[in-house]
Amino acid sequence: MADIIKLLPDSIANQIAAGEVIQRPASVVKELMENAIDAEATKINLIIKDAGRTLIRVIDNGKGMSENDSRLCFERHATSKIRTAEDLFQLHTKGFRGEALASIASIAHVSMSTKTEDKDIGVEVLIEGSEVQSSEPTTCAKGCSISVKNLFYNVPARRNFLKSESIENKHILTEFFRVAMVHPEIEFTYENNGKSLYSLPKSNLKQRILGLMGKSFDSKLVPVHEETDIVKITGFIGKPEFARKTRGDQYLFVNDRYFRDNYFNHAIVAAYDGLIDSKLFPSYFIFLEVDPAQIDVNVHPTKTEIKFSEDKFIYSILRSTIKNSIGKFNIAPTIDFNREVSFDLPSDQKHKPVVQPEIKVNPDYNPFKTSAGSSVSSSKSQTTTGFGNISQSAVKPNQVDWENFFGQSEKETNELVDTSSELHEGTNIRVIGQLFHSFILIQNEKDFQIIDQSRAHERILFEEVLGKLQNSSIETQNLIFPSELELSKSDLSLIAQSDMLEKSGFIYEMEDEKLLLSGIPVYAVNQDFESLIDDLLDEIKHEQGGQDNVINTIALTLAKNLKIKKGKKLEKAEMEKLVDDLFASTTPLYSPRGKQTIVNFTPDQLSGLFH
Repeated sequence: MADIIKLLPDSIANQIAAGEVIQRPASVVKELMENAIDAEATKINLIIKDAGRTLIRVIDNGKGMSENDSRLCFERHATSKIRTAEDLFQLHTKGFRGEALASIASIAHVSMSTKTEDKDIGVEVLIEGSEVQSSEPTTCAKGCSISVKNLFYNVPARRNFLKSESIENKHILTEFFRVAMVHPEIEFTYENNGKSLYSLPKSNLKQRILGLMGKSFDSKLVPVHEETDIVKITGFIGKPEFARKTRGDQYLFVNDRYFRDNYFNHAIVAAYDGLIDSKLFPSYFIFLEVDPAQIDVNVHPTKTEIKFSEDKFIYSILRSTIKNSIGKFNIAPTIDFNREVSFDLPSDQKHKPVVQPEIKVNPDYNPFKTSAGSSVSSSKSQTTTGFGNISQSAVKPNQVDWENFFGQSEKETNELVDTSSELHEGTNIRVIGQLFHSFILIQNEKDFQIIDQSRAHERILFEEVLGKLQNSSIETQNLIFPSELELSKSDLSLIAQSDMLEKSGFIYEMEDEKLLLSGIPVYAVNQDFESLIDDLLDEIKHEQGGQDNVINTIALTLAKNLKIKKGKKLEKAEMEKLVDDLFASTTPLYSPRGKQTIVNFTPDQLSGLFH
């Protein structure tokens, strides 16, 4: 039998390795910036064009390379970081496996100019598809300048899998943050399509965080510090009152290396128990220092997953440290036992005589007697959300609905509101009533159904919003007074690189660290549009598709925010319209997120419940 196992050519082997290490342009940014840091650079410039498809350039003033090293660094497993297997457990550098530059060179056009301090002239190397095209002397500054052009030019399938420009820019910005944040001693600049986005001078850790996140974070941060024999913990946490609905501002580092770890994230979040809602996420910027021999960074090709030999001890220390910082800086409610116990009277009341309070009793009051004129009527006005025409209760001054002020009235304790026994107009469906202010009971000639009113309304809104987005017919209402929203610099950068807010009907400008809203979509007039923008921003951070998926994402977000909630009482006309609109939709049985909207029951099933 003939031999069938062959050695792969280096070009193919490099492309396979590139598939593990270089997943998108942001991966190239990460590898090149980390190489610059390992080269002891004090200044690093990042230049991006067309979200990294056309150009990724990293310029540093580090040690540079000799002529031989400039060619050898593009070979697989060529590294200056390790010599023996034991070195893998004493790592103090970013990269060490010697795969990054070889992988990049196999799928792009790479040019590198480099010079060491002791040389008067440098060298320029040109590589295409792992093949060295030229290596010539050149005049350049000390350090290294690497340009990566036409990424994935020879792997069109990989290039086609790249996302939209805004999404790829988002990932590049994320990698820039992760590298720049942990090295405040290095000066960083970031230029995208000819526009300077960040210019970060050398600073301390807090100033670097503020430079990246925005000056508004200055009042939101609390320092964290703890040293033990196992781990040293430094950094900052966000105050509970500034917890957000998105988890974007959460950073964990170990030995100056960013990593993800749900276990340690749970330790941090657990320290906020009782201080923030379970649906909110605190901000944190935590830096761990651990003996390199006690961690393994070689778990994943991107080195974002790390194993800790003493993770349980670090978990406990981390949680107690965060709790201690929360208490130490008086974030949690405290009792001041040294406070003077005398009353704090207003200044205009201090010189008035103290009058003993009197208790007034109505001798004619009978709690078992009701009068016809004792009830206070409530007023309800019909307002619309812009979609669905579901009314909202609007209580006018001095017209309080005391009957529903503390919850359901006595006549509603049976949980079934009987509306009508008449046939629903134009159909053979009859709306029976509302259950628990959350479900609608309907009946036809053969069986009956229970409809989840919240999910049903979400389905209706989704299709209405989607149609308006596809036709670019979202109506906008101008605000009499512009509204200001304070956002982090990272959030503003994401908004600038995405058109999601414009598509949603918002008119805005960005100034310093604020989003200035001059117009909002009509459907958000009676809504908490600040919360709506937070949700849209969260979708921008996690959205992964193309243009069609962006529109779907907007429609999903708006429908989720604008739908009627469970526990809202609906009038007969509102229930009938909701049922009509639901059955007129394309997919009435499921919400846009794939959850069931209708449960069907037959008379036989109902009879089977009675034994």
